Amino acid sequence: MLVFRQLFDQQSATYTYLVADRGSREALLVDPVFEQARRDAALIEELGLRLKWTLETHVHADHVTGAWLLRQKLGSKIAISAASGAEGADCYLKDLDRVAFGKRHLEARATPGHTGGCMTYVLDDASMAFTGDALLIRGCGRTDFQQGDPGKLFRSVRAQIFSLPEECTLFPGHDYRGLTATSVGEEKLYNPRLADGILEQDFVGYMKHLGLSHPKQMEVAVPANLKCGKPQAATQNPLQGNHDWAPLTYTFAGIWEVQPNWLEEHLRDVQVLDVRELDEFNGPLGHIPGAKLVPLGALADGAGKLERERPIVVVCRSGARSAQATLMLGKAGFEKVANLSGGMLRWRTQRFQVEGGSD
Repeated sequence: MLVFRQLFDQQSATYTYLVADRGSREALLVDPVFEQARRDAALIEELGLRLKWTLETHVHADHVTGAWLLRQKLGSKIAISAASGAEGADCYLKDLDRVAFGKRHLEARATPGHTGGCMTYVLDDASMAFTGDALLIRGCGRTDFQQGDPGKLFRSVRAQIFSLPEECTLFPGHDYRGLTATSVGEEKLYNPRLADGILEQDFVGYMKHLGLSHPKQMEVAVPANLKCGKPQAATQNPLQGNHDWAPLTYTFAGIWEVQPNWLEEHLRDVQVLDVRELDEFNGPLGHIPGAKLVPLGALADGAGKLERERPIVVVCRSGARSAQATLMLGKAGFEKVANLSGGMLRWRTQRFQVEGGSD
């Protein structure tokens, strides 16, 4: 008897998995995302669960883990592979170690190749497994950085994942097409890189010629994940406090953000503060209806024009200057402040209403 939820982070296309023993209410969270920690904590609390562990399938290069935040908020412990090189975890797992939750457990199977410290987590009855990036749906993770090795990955998948029952449901770390799960039997038949009949030398040759660019978040994500997601300036827990006026996300850079679709539906409930220059405000991108213009350079003196009790959403062209403005307003004592994710560029891409501008 399990509680199971598959959760998704759209920005990084990352799946997070919540698994709990229904009797004891003890839960595990596999691959939490930093920006989604508030969502995950809220779901765990709503379901009446107690988060015992967060598990990392590997040191991620495309997002920062929410493990440290959730440990601060819920008292959970962090588990990661002993071969990962990460610091700050509570448990360093080796091949065939077990992580218990209530009367159930996940078995950690070492599946290196995508990175040197990849783990696949298999439920005790082998009915499901969480493969991270070692095996994706009709694909696999790249092998060209973080101690990646295509030969090791080929052997890992064959020995540790394809040895599971064919009906075992596999849940990957990512999917970019909206697919949610696969099975051992399906991947053995249809995976174009790793299916039965494909030789190791074929796979190695294929992987060595992918020619992929590095993930955009790699320079931030890898160092952060080597510390289990702990920010450099971790003076307080950002999941505490009054941030319930909107479905906000908290970025690893320390910025509270709101999405354009929420703002479009709640324009009358907030103050929209545009911190661009006047020529930009009246330029091709236009501005959000009702927005107040206070250029960033004038914000220290212009903050007095804003209401302190009414939430403020700050906007600029891309979200960079407005992120700085949210920090300035926070230091000035404004408590309900958020950055518009993606700025006017994203607002226009989603075809929301503007004043001025050009088509």
